[in-house]
Amino acid sequence: MAAKKTNDSTPNMIETFKEFKENKNIDRTTLVSVLEESFKNVIAKIYGSDENFDVIVNPDKGDFEIYRNRIVVPDDEVEDENKQIALSEAQKIDPDYEVDEEMSERIEFAKFGRRAILNLRQTLASKILELEHDTLYNKYKDRVGQIISGEVYQTWKREVLIVDDENNELILPKSEQIPSDQYRKGETIRAVILRVDNENNNPKIILSRTSPMFLERLLEAEVPEINDGLISIKKIARMPGERAKVAVESYDERIDPVGACVGVKGSRVHGIVRELCNENIDVINYTANIKLYIQRALSPAKVSSINIDEENRKAEVFLKPEEVSLAIGRGGLNIKLASMLTEYTIDVFREVEDNEAEEDIYLDEFSDEVDQWVIDAIKRIGLDTAKAVLKAPREMLVEKADLEEETVDNLLNILKAEFDN
Repeated sequence: MAAKKTNDSTPNMIETFKEFKENKNIDRTTLVSVLEESFKNVIAKIYGSDENFDVIVNPDKGDFEIYRNRIVVPDDEVEDENKQIALSEAQKIDPDYEVDEEMSERIEFAKFGRRAILNLRQTLASKILELEHDTLYNKYKDRVGQIISGEVYQTWKREVLIVDDENNELILPKSEQIPSDQYRKGETIRAVILRVDNENNNPKIILSRTSPMFLERLLEAEVPEINDGLISIKKIARMPGERAKVAVESYDERIDPVGACVGVKGSRVHGIVRELCNENIDVINYTANIKLYIQRALSPAKVSSINIDEENRKAEVFLKPEEVSLAIGRGGLNIKLASMLTEYTIDVFREVEDNEAEEDIYLDEFSDEVDQWVIDAIKRIGLDTAKAVLKAPREMLVEKADLEEETVDNLLNILKAEFDN
């Protein structure tokens, strides 16, 4: 039989197939499979089954054919009109048909009506979307920890939308952005792939510029000795956009790991510092000797002595008065990074001079001048006596005891007055 002319929906639908093939990076075999499955889903809804239908798709030419296969049966034995055809009906198509023969008849999809065509479009779009999700997830699931470059597509308050070279969407959340980062549509940025979420088969590629992994990968790219395995990055601590500390170890005694990472006049870290919005990078030699490790981590301060509590992972560090501010750093940054790097809680104390070695007083004895809740807050951070509080840096008292600066200053004045008398 000659095929009847299809309505306008079918050619448009084929154009849609072509568009999917060109824009979604789907290979021919997969596209054909998806199209065939989509057709069969619609056919099953119309006829109750698609078992006896053949769907032939040629996306390259932009055409498709559907054939229904039915068995010829005597006129009074038709039980399933979808899978069987009466002999008299079959012979109207071709007089030579006989009982028990299989008859293959081309079906014009347009005859199914607009609802069926709309159903096909929706089914196809759904399957293509599912396929896109699978492709995106499979592309990125094993790339966590790698650096990727992408183009800024859209900026919002809570996140930035990045697109890769295949137009896949990647997310850079606000929490993973360096505070001083500014993004403009169309510019290229670099970030590390932090994780790949795939809830309800809806993959989200989450990027980060604040993760220690990002700094680690940047160092690997700039320092050949790291990439070659001659130098190992043992630990990284970052306050993104402000400062970072990196502990490195050399497996070749001829190589100075700190010098190799920094480069001549800082040449190897200059580019990284610029990438990280002028984040200062301190590189130190790693050592298994925890006292020495903490001492190096507190650089540029010079430590006089250290008491270690390995069980509770705490360290009491004693320094000369002029070194205390260096150990703590601006805003407590240096001591925070040192604690992050060594994974030890570090308490800093000023050294006691010989002429200061006079009798100490327990804090509880000041309860008539200082509120008990203030005394309790100070004792919770391990300081029980007046001298211990006076030796501790003011910044540490404010931060660790979670007290207002005015409260701390008032306490210090009361304690100092006791020893000045």
